[in-house]
Amino acid sequence: MTETGRQPFRSQRAWIAELNPRSEIDLDQAECPRSTIDDAVARVGADPVRWAIELSSAVVRRIVGEAPVLGGSPAGVAMLRRANEATTLWALFALVEGRAAVPPTDEATLEGIREFVHRGVPLEQVLHGVRIGHAATTEAFLRACAELVDPEAAVEEVTAVSRELFSYVDDLSDTMIRTYLAEHAVWSTSAAAARADIVRSLLDDATTSDVAEASRALGYDLRRTHEAVVVWSDSPNGGSKLQAAATEVLRARGATMTLVVPVASGRLWAWGSVPRDGMGRTGLSQDVAEALSRQRMQAAFGTPGDGVAGFRRSHREAERAERVEQLRRAAGRVPRPATAYSEVAAVALLAADLDAAGEFVRRELGGLAVRSEPMEALRTTLYHYLGAERSLVEVARRLHVARGTVTYRVKRAQELLGHDLDDRRVAVHTALILAEELGDAVLLPRQTNGRPGF
Repeated sequence: MTETGRQPFRSQRAWIAELNPRSEIDLDQAECPRSTIDDAVARVGADPVRWAIELSSAVVRRIVGEAPVLGGSPAGVAMLRRANEATTLWALFALVEGRAAVPPTDEATLEGIREFVHRGVPLEQVLHGVRIGHAATTEAFLRACAELVDPEAAVEEVTAVSRELFSYVDDLSDTMIRTYLAEHAVWSTSAAAARADIVRSLLDDATTSDVAEASRALGYDLRRTHEAVVVWSDSPNGGSKLQAAATEVLRARGATMTLVVPVASGRLWAWGSVPRDGMGRTGLSQDVAEALSRQRMQAAFGTPGDGVAGFRRSHREAERAERVEQLRRAAGRVPRPATAYSEVAAVALLAADLDAAGEFVRRELGGLAVRSEPMEALRTTLYHYLGAERSLVEVARRLHVARGTVTYRVKRAQELLGHDLDDRRVAVHTALILAEELGDAVLLPRQTNGRPGF
């Protein structure tokens, strides 16, 4: 018996008590509320819960990798992790206590379904994600079962576990479909949904038949000059704060009218009608960056453009700038509160095909592309050296090192390149820019196997 008086394991499922994560996983790393985790520990033990947390994180990486639309934003991925973690724990309970002990679904899953409906994610994509998650989760459970159960009983137990998990996921899918359809029926009649549909139509269609009618429906004049921004936060609960922040930064950019469209948990699109004489403007003021930093939010801005074509183009640029910042963040770079497309356009375009960009960087840099602190110091020094027109004094000032250190690093970097800098200056500098901005995203080959990282 446990301290709570429960009998956590049936004899035929004692192997579940032996589940252990492969890495150091703390219960505080869970996405589910602490009360949910404490209840799970009381029911199945701490190590199996830690195993489930690790498994869920790997499964979500696989889901987002194969169906990116289900992520949407950092907060959206966190919500997906929370829902998947809950269903993984419920799967444990179902195997230990029987299906009767498991509810059809939970609030975290319902919250995720509502999020998908509001973002316009098709039901077939949601179910595709369920199938990906089911396959990866079942694979992990069956592998653990085969390893931990006595060989004489393993075949029978693997068959039983597979059957029970299939039954659980089948019921879960049925509940999710009904929840999705019910939420969709309500959402599709709302004013927010109508605005979102109009905006998506404007972004998708090459032509718009009635700009005046769309402007009236949106309460925003599409015939003006527009600057688009994407605003996001790691917090899934802060829609009103995001909207206020978007309006504030666009007003700071000179907008006299704004349009804000929430598109995911912790993420929104927005546009501002800005003066036409600001179309050549580049860069963002310190006030904009500070306002976002105070609220722990980030924003990516497109360049201003006229009419519906400018509305569309500026938005696409903002999303490209957002992608660059997300790649930088994944590489461990210091987050930038505000990113202007005009300042990252070259990197955004070069990284449009990330696999090709990575192959280019590794080919051009050779030994300099090795992932280590000494190589990073050499790359950074050479990057600034070429950017500063080979001024040793300027590079030493930027990096706060001695001039002699710069000289040594540049010489060592050239040795690793295997050729003089003048031979392929543009290619080498371009590769260094990508490495400096995107780090591991271009220095390391991307994983291509289909198994979850677990």
